Amino acid sequence: MKKPTICRYCGGKVILTESSRIYGRDYGKIYLCTNCNAFTGVHKNSDKPLGTLANSILRTKRKETHQVFDCFWKAHNMTRTQGYRWLAEKMGLPFKATHIGYFEIEDCQKVIDLCNDAA
Repeated sequence: MKKPTICRYCGGKVILTESSRIYGRDYGKIYLCTNCNAFTGVHKNSDKPLGTLANSILRTKRKETHQVFDCFWKAHNMTRTQGYRWLAEKMGLPFKATHIGYFEIEDCQKVIDLCNDAA
């Protein structure tokens, strides 16, 4: 995943900073738009983004998607990796491109629908 420097929402400058700027507590680094506050987390001990920049609407949808997906793979006695392999196949995506942190709202809804249909 490419490190963001320009916000995809507003064109503002994106910086690597402490998550305490958003959460009030330190959960690690984030990439943060200095203009609109869109952000994404960063892998621990690196500067690699966990996903794409997300505004509050997309972050809410990704959280909902994670809740549904995590319940799905656990209920089907899968590991998280097995769940993502199943999801990659169902969505017709390469495994490495199948991550909720990369998905847009429409992709998130598709994950929710796939999980609910397969339940």
